Amino acid sequence: MPKSVGHLEFPDMLIIAGYFVLMLGIGAYFYNRMRHIKDYFSGGNNIPWWLSGVSFYMSSFSVAAFVFYPGLCYRHGWVGVTLLWVAIPATIFSVTLFGVRWRRARIDSPVEYIETRYSSFLRQLFAWHGVPVKLVDDGIKLFATGTFISVCTGLRIEYSVLAAGGIILISTFLGGLWAVTVTDFIQFVVLMAGVLILLPLSIQRAGGMGEVLSKAPEGFFRLTSEEFGWSYVIPVILLYALAWSSINWSLIQRYYCVPKEKDALKVGWTVVALYAIGPPLMFFPAIAANQFMPGVEDAGQIYPLLCTQLLPAGMLGLIVAAMFAATMSTLSSDYNVCASVLTNDVYRRLFRPLATQGELVQVGRIMTIVFGLFALGVGLLMSRGKSEDQFRTMVTLFGLATAPVAIPMLLGLVSRRVTNAGAVAGCLAGLLAGLLVWQLGPKDEAMIAGVAIKMEIVLLFATSAVTLSVLAVVSVLAPARAEAQERTDAFLARAQTPIGQLPEDVVLIEKKDVFSPFRVVGVSVLCIGVLLLLVLPWISGRMDLLLAGGTGLLLAVVGGAVALASKPRTAP
Repeated sequence: MPKSVGHLEFPDMLIIAGYFVLMLGIGAYFYNRMRHIKDYFSGGNNIPWWLSGVSFYMSSFSVAAFVFYPGLCYRHGWVGVTLLWVAIPATIFSVTLFGVRWRRARIDSPVEYIETRYSSFLRQLFAWHGVPVKLVDDGIKLFATGTFISVCTGLRIEYSVLAAGGIILISTFLGGLWAVTVTDFIQFVVLMAGVLILLPLSIQRAGGMGEVLSKAPEGFFRLTSEEFGWSYVIPVILLYALAWSSINWSLIQRYYCVPKEKDALKVGWTVVALYAIGPPLMFFPAIAANQFMPGVEDAGQIYPLLCTQLLPAGMLGLIVAAMFAATMSTLSSDYNVCASVLTNDVYRRLFRPLATQGELVQVGRIMTIVFGLFALGVGLLMSRGKSEDQFRTMVTLFGLATAPVAIPMLLGLVSRRVTNAGAVAGCLAGLLAGLLVWQLGPKDEAMIAGVAIKMEIVLLFATSAVTLSVLAVVSVLAPARAEAQERTDAFLARAQTPIGQLPEDVVLIEKKDVFSPFRVVGVSVLCIGVLLLLVLPWISGRMDLLLAGGTGLLLAVVGGAVALASKPRTAP
C-alpha cells in the first residue's frame, strides 16, 4: 500500500472540484442527444478526426502510465520512454493496414463483423473473452489511479479508487461516445498543462539540463537497458501492434466513429505525432528526479512524490486532476465500448433482436453501469500490491490473451482463406497454450537457446505460434462450405467498397446538419483556464507564478476564442 505523503489545500480542492463538475457537466450536456444506439456507441459516425485522434491517444494509456513508466525512467533511464514509444510503430502498423478497413466494416461494436465473416459462435466467444480481459485491465488502471491520488492527497487508497471509479462511471453513463471524446480532449488539455508546469520545475530542481545530462548514471539515456533490452522491446512492439489493431476495442472504435475513410487515416497519424512528442515531456521529470530524490523504495510512486515536492498550492490539484484525466479517458472509453459489445453482441443478438433504438440506448446505459461496477470491484481487490507487480500482471495478461483473438480478427479482414473452423480452433488452441505455459513454465524467465527470455514474451510467442499454426492447418483441412465461402466473399467485397457507395451508408448532405463540438470544447477549455487563474493568489515564487498564470491565461484566451467563433448547430 502506498505511503501517503501529500495533502490538499483549498486551491487544490478548488481545481479538482471544478474539474469534476466540468466533466459531469459535459456528460449531462450530451445526455438527451443520445437518441439512437449508433449515437451512443459510435457517435453517429460524425465525430471529427481531430477529436477522435486525441481521444485515441488519451484512451491508449491511463494514470498507470504515470506509475509504471516513470518508475522505469527513475531506475533505468530513457528506456521508460522507449517502452511507451513502441506505440509509434504499432500505430503505424494499425493505421496503414487496418484504419480504412475498420471504417469500411460499418460496425457499431468491434466484434460485430465477426458473425458475418465467421459465425455467431465466434462472435460470442470473442465478446465473452474480451469483457473479462478488459475488467482486469481496467481494475489495474483504477488501482494505479488510487495509488497516485492516495500519495498526493493522503486519502486511503480504497477511497481514492471508489471516488475515481464512481465519477468516471457517471460521466460515461450520461453521454455515450460523444461525451467520452469531448472529455478526452479536455483531459488532454489538462494533462498537457500539468506536464508542462512540472517539467521545467523538475529540471530547475536538478540544477538545470546540463546537470541532468552530465550527472546521469552511465547508459541512462540509451534507448534500452540491461534489464529491458531489444529482446524485450521488439516483442513488445509486436504485442502493441496486435493490440492496437484488434484487441483494444476502444481504439478500434476511434477508427469507425469518424465520417470518412480519410478521417480514419488522420486519426492514426495524429496518434503517431502525439506519441512521438508526449512521452519525453511526460516522463523526463522522473529521469531528473534520479538526481535530487535518490533512494525511493517504490519507484512507482516517483511521479506523485515529485508533484508533492515541486508543485505550489493549486498546481498539485491540477496534477491530480490531470492524472485522473488520463485514467478517465481510458476507462470511459473501455466502459463505453464494452457496453456496446454487451448491448449489440449479447443483448440484441441473443435476446431482443427487434429492440427499439430507445430501448437499446437504455440497455447500453445499464451495461455501462454493470461493467463499471465490476471494474471498480476488481480495482479494490488489486489495491494491495506494488505498482511494478501490477505492471507485470498487465503485460502477462496481454501476452496470454492478445494473439488468440488478434490473429483471427486481423486475418478475417484481409484473407478469404481463413475459415470459421480454423479461426475457432486457432483461438482456443492459442488460449490453451498460453494457460499451459503460464501455469507450468517458470514465473519470471525461461532459458531458450542459452538466452534468458522474460515469460511475458514467451507467452506472446507461444500463443501467436500456436494460434497461427492451428488456424492455418485447420483452414486447409476443413475448407469452408460453399454458403460460408459466399458469405465471406460478400463481406470482403463490402469491406473494399468505399464509404458512401452502399445504400445503408449515411451520407451527410449539408455540413450544417452535423453536430459541432467546437462550442462545448471552447467553453470547457475556457473554464480550465479560469480555474488556473483563480488560484494565482495562493501561489508564491516567480517561476511558479509565471508558469501557472501563463498557462491559465493561454487556455482562457484560446477557449474563449473558440467558443465565440463557434455557432450553435443542430444536434444529431
